[in-house]
Amino acid sequence: MRSLFHHRASEHPPLVEPVPNSFPRIEGAEIGAAFSGKRVGGDFFDAFRANPQRILFGMLDVAGRREDIRGILSAAQDIFRNRGTELFSAVDINEADAMTELCLELNRGVIDAASGVHSCPAFVACYHEQFGTLCYTNAGHIPALLRDRSGISELASTGLPLGLFSHATCDAPIEGLEKGAALLVVSRGVVECGGDNDKSSQEFGLKRVQDSFAEGPRSGAQELCTRILNAASEFSPLTALCDDRTALAFVRLG
Repeated sequence: MRSLFHHRASEHPPLVEPVPNSFPRIEGAEIGAAFSGKRVGGDFFDAFRANPQRILFGMLDVAGRREDIRGILSAAQDIFRNRGTELFSAVDINEADAMTELCLELNRGVIDAASGVHSCPAFVACYHEQFGTLCYTNAGHIPALLRDRSGISELASTGLPLGLFSHATCDAPIEGLEKGAALLVVSRGVVECGGDNDKSSQEFGLKRVQDSFAEGPRSGAQELCTRILNAASEFSPLTALCDDRTALAFVRLG
């Protein structure tokens, strides 16, 4: 599992840490992620190549403290990688059906690892390198944001969080990503972080994430993640982080 990072409130925003993962190289696109502050919660992210044309990536936000949920995180990663590869490796598949099945198995895996109900919002997606399409499911996660020439749209929830009902399923829509489009997924800790002083009663909120995203770089997934987390840190520089702040970005290069 990833290292824990300790952070105490200070007069300076917390550093944004690069993710100690090696993401797959993607023809005409790139993926990046970053987090800031101490790793106390259940944010989990991963990306891998399932076949020569498909990249699977996603973010899970498992409820609870990290030291208490390591078994759930480990089980989720095993299912994501092993069953994801099996479901998406064939050339001629129905990606929506495969995504729905993967979501169902992740759901049951979380319940089994937790020995009962355990909330786990998740955003999981498959990018088709040749067609430039994105098949995704949003299981009760913070809406992902898609930026293209028409503006920014929300990829809202398509089903309940994982870990609640053993037979719950999520829909799996497909989006076409034009060249230059960017997808951003942030954790609950980014959206819900509170401000300081005159902003003490406010949260950073999804609207501020959208504003930072709209003004962010047109290329560079890692740079985009860093910009979003820096904006959240500047909003609450004196507030100790009580939850993970994580950003994951996918950019189709122009």
